[in-house]
Amino acid sequence: MKFKTILFDAYGTLFDVHTVIETCDKLYPERGESISHLWCLKQIEYAMQYQLMGRYVDFYTLTNQSLKYAAEANDIDLTEHEEKMLMSAYMKLNVYDEVKEVLAYLKEKGYRLAIFTNGPKHMIDPLVSYHNMNHLFEDVISVDEIKQYKPTMASYHYVKNKMNAKREEVLFLSSNTWDIAGAKNYGFATGWVNRKGNVAEHKELQPNVIIKSLNQLIK
Repeated sequence: MKFKTILFDAYGTLFDVHTVIETCDKLYPERGESISHLWCLKQIEYAMQYQLMGRYVDFYTLTNQSLKYAAEANDIDLTEHEEKMLMSAYMKLNVYDEVKEVLAYLKEKGYRLAIFTNGPKHMIDPLVSYHNMNHLFEDVISVDEIKQYKPTMASYHYVKNKMNAKREEVLFLSSNTWDIAGAKNYGFATGWVNRKGNVAEHKELQPNVIIKSLNQLIK
């Protein structure tokens, strides 16, 4: 690869957001997947809506708002204890199986690695520490620092400058098509981590490469 810097989105790319299904199922048998899916969907929707309004709300807050919506939509009267359990589960998401090995390989090869996420550092840093991956990343960069959610041009411009990187030397990886489109629109080379075989979007802003898992970066 010609790239010197590789940026990773966090949720869905490194960390499995549907880890919370298990906790949801314990609390609400057979409804965990429905709650988890809607919870994740609303997080993205709310981030986009607030961005369009020009009204920044941090990702932790909208994660909580999204949880409450998902619960109500599933006819669940969410208690304070259940809310704390589910929010806590979100702070201990599983890492995808291949992630540590791939990151270690790329770091050994001399690539600069960083996370670039819509999540605030107080949500992401504990996840990175929980999985003992601090040593693998040069930095964890959050849009919270500039209060501009991805996929705005300003967000990708910020991370480029924060990493002191040249645009053409950056590879950006994400499982989210809207994130890939935003990074591509800014001028980054992109890799879509299409773990679930989803249909491609934004035909005019296609990723440079499509992979099913991060393992394909080292094969």
